[in-house]
Amino acid sequence: MVTTPRVGVLALQGDVREHVRVLTDLGAQVRKVRRPEELAGVDGLVLPGGESSVIDKLSRAFGMREPVREAIAAGMPVYGTCAGLILLADRITDGIEGQQTFGGLDVTVRRNAFGSQVDSFEVDLDIPALGEPPVHAVFIRAPLVEQAGERVERLAALDDGRVVAVRQGSLLGTSFHPEVMGEHRFHALFLDMVRERA
Repeated sequence: MVTTPRVGVLALQGDVREHVRVLTDLGAQVRKVRRPEELAGVDGLVLPGGESSVIDKLSRAFGMREPVREAIAAGMPVYGTCAGLILLADRITDGIEGQQTFGGLDVTVRRNAFGSQVDSFEVDLDIPALGEPPVHAVFIRAPLVEQAGERVERLAALDDGRVVAVRQGSLLGTSFHPEVMGEHRFHALFLDMVRERA
């Protein structure tokens, strides 16, 4: 078993530094990934929060769209937060015209489901897979999982039942930003997935 996972953070746009800090704190070897050859040197990938349509366009401009899709199809563990969850989704609603995703996660995700920046909010979520205490989750222009396939495990939901964290095989996605609040348990779970895969 690999003890020091080699993981990348897709560094085209978004809150890259925050993910690098959390993963480094957890003992991973972390590199920023902007090019296909950098992706080839890691065992797992984080898709950060940011602007999903911008990351989509830049991934095509940098020649990263197909390599990431191929890595996902080959079983590379990938964790997407906020915009990263949108990029992992097979289907999106309220996307801008022509917007694409990497796909792999059998969910339908609605962009900006909670409104604009001023509608950001925080809430404590009970997440059995992570144990106690509850996760303090920050939602910033966050997406929402509207539909999920049979193989998708629902890890967390709001009080009204709306799903905000999912896992399917080697893919993990959250609507919120654990990295912003110093919440390390989702990243630790992701690193466990990377170790198991490696």
